[in-house]
Amino acid sequence: MNNSYTFPRELRLLTPKNFQNVFSNPVRASTPELTLLAVPNKLEHPRLGLTISKKNVKLACKRNRLKRIIRESYRLHQHQLPAVDIVAIGKKGIQDLDNPALHKMVEKLWRKLTRRYNG
Repeated sequence: MNNSYTFPRELRLLTPKNFQNVFSNPVRASTPELTLLAVPNKLEHPRLGLTISKKNVKLACKRNRLKRIIRESYRLHQHQLPAVDIVAIGKKGIQDLDNPALHKMVEKLWRKLTRRYNG
């Protein structure tokens, strides 16, 4: 795959089965506001799934902002990530972070995840 920074369907977890697979026996990287779960996949690239529940983030516009920022960060870092399926789970308090803080936190988690796989 060339180094394009798009986010096509192949880079997403789409089915409940994909998500179940990640929840079965994942490697974790987390902060109090966000958890990344990852399992190796048989593809040449990472895939991302997002779950931010209404219980933790009430307003749809806030949930969408969080998903947009996490997706954007993933899009820019996808070429450094190992071939894993990743589920990002937003937790209480994540909506209180401003955009730069969120970007920084997500970036740190990508690095942590990559280290756990390659280290």
